[in-house]
Amino acid sequence: MPVTISDVRAYKAGGDRFAMLTAYDAPSARLLDEAGIPLILVGDSLGMVVLGHATTLPVTMDDMLHHTAAVARATTNALIVGDMPFMSYHASEDDAVANAGRFLKEAGAGAVKLEGAGRVTELVARLTSSGVPVMGHLGLTPQSVHQLGGWRVQGRGEEAAEIILAGAKDLEAAGAFALVLEAVPAALAAQVTSSIEIPTIGIGAGPACDGQVLVFHDILGLSAGVAPRFVKRYADLGEQIRIAARAFAEEVADGTYPGPEHTYR
Repeated sequence: MPVTISDVRAYKAGGDRFAMLTAYDAPSARLLDEAGIPLILVGDSLGMVVLGHATTLPVTMDDMLHHTAAVARATTNALIVGDMPFMSYHASEDDAVANAGRFLKEAGAGAVKLEGAGRVTELVARLTSSGVPVMGHLGLTPQSVHQLGGWRVQGRGEEAAEIILAGAKDLEAAGAFALVLEAVPAALAAQVTSSIEIPTIGIGAGPACDGQVLVFHDILGLSAGVAPRFVKRYADLGEQIRIAARAFAEEVADGTYPGPEHTYR
């Protein structure tokens, strides 16, 4: 049976920890769905890990809808969450509602994710009252990377922690069904998790969160550069791809590929 937002809420109520991974295309999504991953996030991180940008800011609605639709077509069980990209929900509430609706109507997502609290909280309330399930996101919010002064841990210090805790409670009250906590101290994530009834999903937020999310390319060794502290690599497919590509090139060069078994008669 397809995973629903009611199921996600029930995970926390039942004390069941759960995983979420990103996917940006049909083959990746199919594999994650077959592996039993209950939530798949089509993150605007695709701008960095797929499209080669330095931040998530250049990602457009067309980019997100294109990739979300590919993921949705390849899955039958996972709940698909589409990331609303930078400036798709900032100009006006009417634009935000229309853009969020496109994720459900055109791309086949089951929910959307928005970054931040404050004025975003009112939008979350309007979206949920309109029938659009919303996942919140606090802590290090990549769309605000310039305002935050870079990729920095958030919520250090009593005042900063209180802002995140208050934002989490506001998002819950506005109707968000889950909350991503990114790059915050583990103690703060534990406090937030115990203070709200909706599940928290950590990424660099310690072990107390109800769920954990990582980027598909990070766990498989497909990302370039130095990985963040919170990333655990579960496979090194990058090296396997390099080995396979070199072997192909060598066989083409020495004439052993294609062989008789690869040739039509």
